[in-house]
Amino acid sequence: MTDLLVASNRGPVSFGYDEEGRLTLGRGGGGLVSGLMSVAGSTEVVWVCAALSDADRQAAAEAPAGRLDRAGHDVGGTAVRMLDIPRATFHRAYNVIANSTLWFVHHMLYDTPSKPVFDDAFRKEWDAYVAYNQAFADALAEEASEGARVLVQDYHLCLAPRMLRERRPDLRIAHFSHTPWAPLQYYRMLPDDIGRDVLTGMLGADHVGFHAGRWAAAFGACCAELLGADTTPSSVRHGGRTSGLGVHALGADADFLQERASRQDVAARLRTLRAQLGDRRLVVRVDRTELSKNIVRGLLAYRELLRRYPQWRGNVVHMAFAYPSRHDLPEYREYTATLQRLAGEIEDEFATPDWQPLLLQVDDDFPRSLAAYRLADVLVVNPIRDGMNLVAKECPALSDRGVALVLSREAGAADELGDDAVLVNPFDVSGTADALHEALTMPDDERAARTKRLAAAATRLPPPRWFADQLAALG
Repeated sequence: MTDLLVASNRGPVSFGYDEEGRLTLGRGGGGLVSGLMSVAGSTEVVWVCAALSDADRQAAAEAPAGRLDRAGHDVGGTAVRMLDIPRATFHRAYNVIANSTLWFVHHMLYDTPSKPVFDDAFRKEWDAYVAYNQAFADALAEEASEGARVLVQDYHLCLAPRMLRERRPDLRIAHFSHTPWAPLQYYRMLPDDIGRDVLTGMLGADHVGFHAGRWAAAFGACCAELLGADTTPSSVRHGGRTSGLGVHALGADADFLQERASRQDVAARLRTLRAQLGDRRLVVRVDRTELSKNIVRGLLAYRELLRRYPQWRGNVVHMAFAYPSRHDLPEYREYTATLQRLAGEIEDEFATPDWQPLLLQVDDDFPRSLAAYRLADVLVVNPIRDGMNLVAKECPALSDRGVALVLSREAGAADELGDDAVLVNPFDVSGTADALHEALTMPDDERAARTKRLAAAATRLPPPRWFADQLAALG
C-alpha cells in the first residue's frame, strides 16, 4: 500500500524484444516521467499504466499482479503496475474512444458533414472505454493506502476519478488534462449522457487541472450547462461535492535539455545539419504526424513564402521533423502520405542543383531535434489546437543564437509565450507565410531579447514543480 499513486495510459517504462526474442527494457520519456522521478526518492510511488505492446503484455503477465518492480525489472526505483487489459477492450477504448472521439472533440477535428456517427456500434466501443477505466480504478484502489493521493492523467482516464471515489472515498484524487477542452457548443456533439458521464467522471476528483486558463474555463462552462453545476473560476460544485479547478502549465526541463544536448550524438547531428544548411537561414518544426499539429498548412505557408518573397529562394531551408503517430488509424496514415506528397511538390517547384528548400523527415530522432533547436533561426508551431505544446518551450531554452517563434494562438503555450512570439491564426496560410517572413527578417538583437524572455517563461514551471503543484492542490 502506498501514499502516492500516478495513473496514465503510458508508463515510465516499455518493453521490446532483442534478436533472440528476450525481453528488453527501455525508459519512458516526457515531462510526466521527469516530474515523478523528482519525488520518487522522497516517498514511495506506485505508477499504474497499461501494457501497450506484446512485449509489455508478456512482462505484465510474468510479474506478480503486474508489479514490474517485484519481477526483477529495473524500473528506476519506482514501483510500476502494468495492466494487461484485453486487446479488444484496449483497442476500442484507446483507438476508438480516446483517440478517435475524445481527442477529435477537444481538438475540433471532425469533418462534421459525415462524422461523427454515434450509433449502436459506438455504444459498444464506449462500453470498452468504461471497462478500461474500471481496470485502472480497481488497480488504484488495491494499491492505495488510507488517505493516499492519486494523480490521474489525461483524456484516456476521464471516468476513473469517479469510479475510484466510489471504491475508496478516503482518497485524495486529482485529474489532469493534457489536451485542450472543447468549447460548449462543440462538446455538445457528444451524446448527452456520455457528455455528462465524462464530466461527472472527472468531478470525482478533488482537483481538476489544465495547462491553460481557457481550457479550465471551457470545462467549467460545460459543467454549468450540462450538469447544472455551480462554477467559479477556481471550482465546480456538483452533487454535494466541490472540485477545485487549477492551471498548471508544464514547462520545459532546462537542466535535462542542456545536459542531453551536450552529448556526442547531438554534436554529430549538429555537424550533419550544418553541412546541409550551409550559410542559409533555418526554419524548423518538430511534431508528431498528428492531425491537430497542422503540418500540412505549415508546409503550404512555407511554399507561399517562397512564392511571394522570392528573395528567400536559395537563402532559407525548412527542416520539418514529423515523427510517426497513431499509424494504426487510417486518417493518420493518409495524413502522413499527404505530407510526403506536398513535400515532393515543393521540391519539384523550387529545388535547384545546389539548394534543397525542404528537408522532411518522417521518423523519430530526438538527438536530431535537439540539434535543430540549437540551430533554428525560426521555429514554427502552428497547431489547430494544442493543450500546451512543449516544443514551443524547449527550443527557446536551447537556442544558441536566438530563435523567432511563430506560434499558433490556439496553442495553450500562447497564453505564456504570446507576447514574445509572432502569433498566427493556424488556418490562415497567407498570414502564416507573412509571419515567417517577419520572423526571418527580425533584427538579431530583437530576436535575442525575445528568446531570453521566451526561455524564462518556458522554464518557469519545470516538471518537478509542475508535479508538486498538483500535489499541493490536493492539500
